[in-house]
Amino acid sequence: MNDSDDYQVDEPVIAADDHMRQYMPASFGKKSKEANFAAQIEQSRRQVEKPLAPKRALSDASDSDDDDDSDDSEDEDKFPVSHELVLHTHERAVTTVTLDPAGGRLLSGSLDGTVKFHDFAAMTPTTLRAFKSVDPWEAKKSSALPESHPIQHLEFSKHSGSVFLCITAHPQAKLMSRDGAIETEFVKGDMYLRDMNNTKGHVGEISTGAWHPTDQYLFVTAGSDSTLRIWDINNKRSQRDVIAFKSKVIGTAGRTRMTAVAWGTPAQGGSPVLMAAALDGSLVMYSGNGPFNRPAAEIRDAHKADSWTGGIDISADGRMVVTRGGDGLIKLWDTRKFKEPLVKVEHASTSDRFPMTNIKYSPNSSCIITGSVSGDLHVLNPGNLRPELVTPITPGAPLIVVDWHPKLNQIVTGSANSETRVLYNPTMSHRGALEVMSRAPKKRHIDDDPSITTDVTAGLSADLIITPGAKRNNLTASGKSNDPRRPQVKQITPFMRSQPDEKHISENIPLSRMLHEDPREALLKYADVAKKDPMFTNAWKDTQPVTQYAEVSDDEDGPDKKKTKR
Repeated sequence: MNDSDDYQVDEPVIAADDHMRQYMPASFGKKSKEANFAAQIEQSRRQVEKPLAPKRALSDASDSDDDDDSDDSEDEDKFPVSHELVLHTHERAVTTVTLDPAGGRLLSGSLDGTVKFHDFAAMTPTTLRAFKSVDPWEAKKSSALPESHPIQHLEFSKHSGSVFLCITAHPQAKLMSRDGAIETEFVKGDMYLRDMNNTKGHVGEISTGAWHPTDQYLFVTAGSDSTLRIWDINNKRSQRDVIAFKSKVIGTAGRTRMTAVAWGTPAQGGSPVLMAAALDGSLVMYSGNGPFNRPAAEIRDAHKADSWTGGIDISADGRMVVTRGGDGLIKLWDTRKFKEPLVKVEHASTSDRFPMTNIKYSPNSSCIITGSVSGDLHVLNPGNLRPELVTPITPGAPLIVVDWHPKLNQIVTGSANSETRVLYNPTMSHRGALEVMSRAPKKRHIDDDPSITTDVTAGLSADLIITPGAKRNNLTASGKSNDPRRPQVKQITPFMRSQPDEKHISENIPLSRMLHEDPREALLKYADVAKKDPMFTNAWKDTQPVTQYAEVSDDEDGPDKKKTKR
């Protein structure tokens, strides 16, 4: 047959809706599997249930439908919230998230006391997991105190991103490398000193912290000992400056808990601004360059007393400040007229359960984002605090923490249902989650099944015995348990693996029969031989005396039998 001749290949007759059609080859030779990236990105589109619109007249129905469709499309184009990437890596509520300046690494902290490391360059649509899990206090755990400290705040350094600040429910702050190693552990103060200016560190739990906007070596921490402390990363023995806040509320003895802190500076240059909120409802402002002897301005009743103001942020120009208090209010302040709020709106607070709830400006300060009790993401207008977009993220679970990365143009959220979500838009966002969804899925391997082998992500081995109610994150690097309440894994030896039978042992192992032989009987076999042919006493065999024993009957006493005393 020539190449020019027409030929026809007979195909099996299979119905179009038959499931066997997907197993039949469509062509000859090896086929290369190529991922449909557009379909993968489309699968990550968020399915948002739209609330039912109120009934209107039939004449207005067509007009309202057109308006709703246009508004929805404009919201998706204006904010990067059309698609999402979901990470299930924690066991409890996610309380803090941070991205490095380049946007390649994502860290998340939780109430379970662990920090999860996610690398966008290593994830694929089928491998959405953390490549590392670190407990900052694992080295100091003991059998008496096996619990970890909740992670309060994580934040990468603003310049290099080589280290990040780790704040836990403890008086000592930690500086850790981007790979999870502890670089510096700052000192704890002396709790028996009354004057907080004389202590070299916090004597109470640290609530949060923030990096200096321009100096890469400085950061500030806010503690429950009524102080703000400025630290130099090159000196862990003592803080650089101490700001002892004195509360004016009667009955507090001049002390209160510092709940939030923010450090900002104008983008075009100028003096930095240090803002802090206290549990007594006060809001104080300091000059960012010092001295910090007294605040530049102070508002006593900024929020309701004894309510936790966990959210505070400064705009990009350093003029506007937004706060979210535990009294259910969001307030907007002007640093140039720092007396009364410009605008205040009602917004339900979650600080009673999760004091880490925050509020953030967008990178260009064109909007403000925060979470809600119902799990919605609120995008607010920076001028009047009216919602420009309200979209559900985790319905039914409070949205605790939010962050907007300037380089990726993506929003990261952490919720009470232990989910970390990365919101993005394919037309607006760059790299990050978009790059993950643009990769081919990784082929499944037998090592990816935690029931067959050790899964490093879960930290659990298939042959490990777990007691009911035991923790799963208390493991060493080798996968063994640190918890003394867990039973130890039995050592598997080569002898136990093969389990040879008795015949195999007797034929292949020399002198193996001696294991089951009576040693006394083995020695008595040589008694007659030693008597007839002695090897060591042969020299005096003929002159060896014979032992003589007296013969005594049963009814007679022996010659030396002593009488019994009466």
